[in-house]
Formats: sequence, structure tokens, C-alpha cells
Amino acid sequence: MDIKTASALRRLRLVSGPEAISFLLLLVCSVLKRTTDFNAVPVMGAVHGFLFVLYALFWADAWNRAKWPLKTAAFYFLMSVLPAGGFFAERRLKREAEDAVIASRARTEGVVNA
Repeated sequence: MDIKTASALRRLRLVSGPEAISFLLLLVCSVLKRTTDFNAVPVMGAVHGFLFVLYALFWADAWNRAKWPLKTAAFYFLMSVLPAGGFFAERRLKREAEDAVIASRARTEGVVNA
């Protein structure tokens, strides 16, 4: 994995957690808006919208650089539209990055021909 691909995956991983948190907070704010006089939906909607756009841009970049099959790309996009899905995406991206580092080290040390 080259440095640009690793950077794209890292950016996607780093934005997936905050995007999931903002989605959950937006859902809480929506419930509070209906049940109380508290209305933070416009603010949380803007924050979540910004983070979602960042996630979508980083997702497209990661898909392009990592050459994911359609199934993998669809999984990561689906995780962005499910509440708390960003947490699962972050965990899986972290695992993939760790596996890539291990494979890279094994190749440089001549252990495997991966």
C-alpha cells in the first residue's frame, strides 16, 4: 500500500467516528425538539451535514485509491447512513490498516512474497 492510499484510508477512518457521534446527537436533538422546548437541530444538522460531506469525499477518495470492489465500497457508504455505523467502519478500517502494515513489514523482511 502506498502512502497516498494509506493517507486516504486514515482520513476516512478519522472522520467516521465524529460523523457517527454527530448522527447520534442529531437523533437525540430531534427527539428533544419534539418532547421539550430545546431545539438544537439546526446546529447539529449543520455539524452533521459538514461531517457527512467530509465522510463522502474521503470515502470516494479511499475507494479510488484503494481500488475497492463495489461490495466493499458499498459497505463503507452504508456505514455512513446507519446510526453508529461509523464506529464499525472505523474499527474495520483500523484493522485493514494494521494488516497492511504487517504485510508491508513481512515483504521488506523477505518473510513472505505478499
